[in-house]
Amino acid sequence: MPKIHRKRIGFKLDMTPMVDVGFLLLTFFMLTTQFKPSEDIQITLPSSHSAFKIPDADVITLSVGKDGQILLGMDSQILREALFGSAARLKASVSVQTSELTNLLVQARTRNPKLKTVIKADKDAEYGVIEDVMQILQKVNITRFNLVTDLEKN
Repeated sequence: MPKIHRKRIGFKLDMTPMVDVGFLLLTFFMLTTQFKPSEDIQITLPSSHSAFKIPDADVITLSVGKDGQILLGMDSQILREALFGSAARLKASVSVQTSELTNLLVQARTRNPKLKTVIKADKDAEYGVIEDVMQILQKVNITRFNLVTDLEKN
């Protein structure tokens, strides 16, 4: 005797929760993405073979332009506001003179002792200005700092 075959029961899979999760992830990544701030001065970095990565947080950046201009930048808006006032809170970096650099570095290090120092100098900048910056760093007992360069591709 032939078996009686039952008709297959169809089912529907509700995709609404998956779409909700997708949009939640998209919104999360859009809101937490940090874009690179625009630089106040164009710097052409020298090339090197070193592939050492600079730190991401608690960084104080000393930028030296080809005309000898020195810019002091920090990743913390609160520290920037404490040193330069509320007008500089949203700026990436502030132009400073070598005479006031010592005092600013001491104040920054006392407010945040975990700060790591990075020097970002143009390849056409005068070496004397960079040497002055390095001597100021030694004077305030910052003996460890990173020099930012472009990785040379072989």
